[in-house]
Amino acid sequence: MKTILLLLLCFLSISSQAQKVGLVLSGGGAKGLAHIGALKALEENGIPIDYITGTSMGGIVGALYAAGYSPLQIEKIALSPDFQDWVTGRYKSDYSFYFQKSNPNASMLAAKLTVDTALRISFRPILINDIPLNFALLEMLSQASAISKDNFDNLFVPYRCMVSDIFSQSSIVVKKGSLAEAVRATMTVPLIYRPIKLDNQYVFDGGLYNNFPADVMKDEFKPDHIIGVNVSSKNFKEYPKNSDDRLMNRLMLYMFLSRSDSTLVGKNGIYIQPELQDFTSGNFTPVSALIQKGYEATMADMPRLLKMTSRRTHPAELAIRRNEFNNKKPLLVFDKVKVSGVNELQKKYIERLFKRDKPTFDLSDIKQGYYKLVADETFETIYPNIVYNQDSDSYTFEILAQPKKSFKVELGGNISTRPISNVFLGLQYNYLGRKAYTFGANFYSGRFYESVQLNGRIDFPSKLPFFLAGSMTYNHFNYYNTSKIFIENPSPTYIEQSDRNIQLMAGIPLNRNTKITLGGSLISNNDRYSPNNTFQIGDVLDKTIFNGGRVSLNFEQMTFNRKQYASSGRNFLISLNYFTGKESYTPGNILSKLSSADFEEIHRRNRDWLSIKVSDENYFFHSRNYSLGYLLEGVLSTQPLFSTYYSSLLAAPAFYPLQDSRSLFLENFRARTYLAGGLKNVFQLRKNFSFRVEGFLFLPYQEIKQNGLQNARSQAHFRNLHYAGTAGLVYQSPVGPVSISYNLYDDAIKRNGVLLHLGYLIYNKRAIE
Repeated sequence: MKTILLLLLCFLSISSQAQKVGLVLSGGGAKGLAHIGALKALEENGIPIDYITGTSMGGIVGALYAAGYSPLQIEKIALSPDFQDWVTGRYKSDYSFYFQKSNPNASMLAAKLTVDTALRISFRPILINDIPLNFALLEMLSQASAISKDNFDNLFVPYRCMVSDIFSQSSIVVKKGSLAEAVRATMTVPLIYRPIKLDNQYVFDGGLYNNFPADVMKDEFKPDHIIGVNVSSKNFKEYPKNSDDRLMNRLMLYMFLSRSDSTLVGKNGIYIQPELQDFTSGNFTPVSALIQKGYEATMADMPRLLKMTSRRTHPAELAIRRNEFNNKKPLLVFDKVKVSGVNELQKKYIERLFKRDKPTFDLSDIKQGYYKLVADETFETIYPNIVYNQDSDSYTFEILAQPKKSFKVELGGNISTRPISNVFLGLQYNYLGRKAYTFGANFYSGRFYESVQLNGRIDFPSKLPFFLAGSMTYNHFNYYNTSKIFIENPSPTYIEQSDRNIQLMAGIPLNRNTKITLGGSLISNNDRYSPNNTFQIGDVLDKTIFNGGRVSLNFEQMTFNRKQYASSGRNFLISLNYFTGKESYTPGNILSKLSSADFEEIHRRNRDWLSIKVSDENYFFHSRNYSLGYLLEGVLSTQPLFSTYYSSLLAAPAFYPLQDSRSLFLENFRARTYLAGGLKNVFQLRKNFSFRVEGFLFLPYQEIKQNGLQNARSQAHFRNLHYAGTAGLVYQSPVGPVSISYNLYDDAIKRNGVLLHLGYLIYNKRAIE
């Protein structure tokens, strides 16, 4: 009897350990989202998952499951807008710290030049931004690392992932350490993401040498059955033609991902291959469709899966075990920030960004400090990590920072069907000590616009951060050149404007998207113009010079998703200004030839005035494929009329409603005091492709009118209303917007026509603007 009982106990013990199932998830870029559908199908049908091995995207999905996330929770993460930000390198404006951003410019491409002590120059194009991805992985996986004591066998499901050491050309199995770091390493596609160090080895995407780690599953866990889900295939039903653009777009991923061998699952395994020929490895947009393909493929093989193993995992039982695991996770409370990779002065700078009055930090405190740091372009690399301290039951936020004395080079400008095309070159140098120093220069060159700007800035990481900045700017606008389109304009604008501006500024942030700045400037405006808009060879243009100073106080909020052609976000500005200086008018000879009057030079006319400008551009309504925004603007000023009609117009504030408004001298859209506004309709036709319809009204308080040959006078209050509008298509290309539009202005000389341009119609700010 005892022998029978002993045999029965042995049988039950063996049975309880039998039919262990291992799940292998391949790499495949965006197509790896199909693994989520496979997990859903397996759980719904009670198929047990006892072990997981994965590579690249399979490693990410597998790690989330092993960390205690259900398939539905993983699906929710993948469908969130945050996920698209992670894979594209964008991060929300809530964390972009507008306070630390420089003024927008016309740059289209950026790269970094690093000069070492031997004066060797290295050139590196800027890769996909891994800032949001790194923090997201920590946020989702650090608690599971803590409860498992960095041993992947102690996770909710034992887990392994693959990374590649390209120096030894070998595949490495990761089974311990930070789960977030392991996942970040397994998805590091060369030339797309920055490599990271694991155990002092630079590692890349595991798919380089083992894209389908079924052999690792056998060696590490020795399961009874293996379920392999492969989403990567390098075989084509027919050889692609040279003109196959889709092949070229996927070429890099095909080079890096090794072929998956279906026989590796063994005779007791099942190999699942979702039908993903219509999807690309680099397009993460069709999340739902990819998940559904993985679900359908797994359900198609479900009869074989159910037959393969008789053991079942009831969903309710699985949910209880998952909740028990997750409830043991220590809360994300931080007691310290640890900085490495920098000297003591730089370390103090970084630590101040996280300074708080309270003894501990929560996740929002850490996230805010982290994004303050990454907004600082002084650093070449900023890599975060979270380590759990069991004794204090709290976490340490670790930062590996690598400051570089490097130059950032920016290239850009615009190409247009009107003669306003220009090229842009920007240079920036960053240095970090106890404070952060930034020095830069930019250059615009074109037929219409030329500019040179030198600037510098010091950031102080005090409890209330603030900056001091200075700049020297020269601008030159030639409106006569822009009057010549394809056919000589019968009524060109004979105006040239140049200004010089030396500015000092200080600023503080109010929140992540808002800053207050106080500035003082020395300004010199030099305007040359025809007093009656005619010109002949030998004529001398009139000239007005205004030399003086400006004091300004600005409150500005910025959350736009793009620096031009925005479709979401807000730009709100309140600007208080005081101007003082002297106007000098020198007449030319144009009016003297038409009249016997003696036009003498006018010297030393003092000009002092106050102004307040309020501007609000806000995209406030969004549906699936439509956004509605408005632009409201008002200026209240005590500015006097200048000596002549044109000098008064040139000095007056201007309303710039359309994308090319700054390249036109519009008499009807200038006034010392005015109200203006309009609506912006954005129809999203496809990803990065939109149709925009915009309309605006401009109402001057007292319109500036010509009095006699050259004098200026103020018209009656609110007498005229002017309009402007545009309709056109915009494509957001990787190097900048491409737009074709029909623009209409209600001006003295009707301005209307078609404009096609590639690039940014952005210029340095004018001294008196």
